[in-house]
Amino acid sequence: MAAAVGENGVIGRNNELPWRLKSDLKHFRAVTIGKPVVMGRKTFLSIGKPLKDRTNIVVSRDSAYAAAGVLVTGSLDAALAAARGDALRRGANEIVIIGGSDLFAALMPRAVRLEITHVHAAPEGDVFFPKIDPGAWQETARREVAAGPDDTAAFAIATYMRRQ
Repeated sequence: MAAAVGENGVIGRNNELPWRLKSDLKHFRAVTIGKPVVMGRKTFLSIGKPLKDRTNIVVSRDSAYAAAGVLVTGSLDAALAAARGDALRRGANEIVIIGGSDLFAALMPRAVRLEITHVHAAPEGDVFFPKIDPGAWQETARREVAAGPDDTAAFAIATYMRRQ
């Protein structure tokens, strides 16, 4: 899973990110490039276009929903099956879940790695990331990043691995 999370657990507000973190986009790209990315329809709509050099798989309950450049599936299981097949074809060893909150919550018990950008801000929001249980997850890396000229906040990039 890859997400930017505020100090209060917020990941979104009104179907948009509640911050601008241009400095974090390189990290997000590095984590997801060449891999299938799975997201909900609202997350895809907030991005506005397919992410380049990644297979974009969108989960939607709306059977009539279609979008150019993405594979739309009607269930999480179908999305994961498509992502596994794509990962095998690409030679990728990971599938990356990039949002939204329903997918994060549903897949947290099955995830093995979290790439979390901890945003040093607590904006108002209406979408939240699930709590990261320290009994289930071990932080294995952390890097603090000062706010750049195109960032609205400083942040830390942390990697968590599921405890055995």
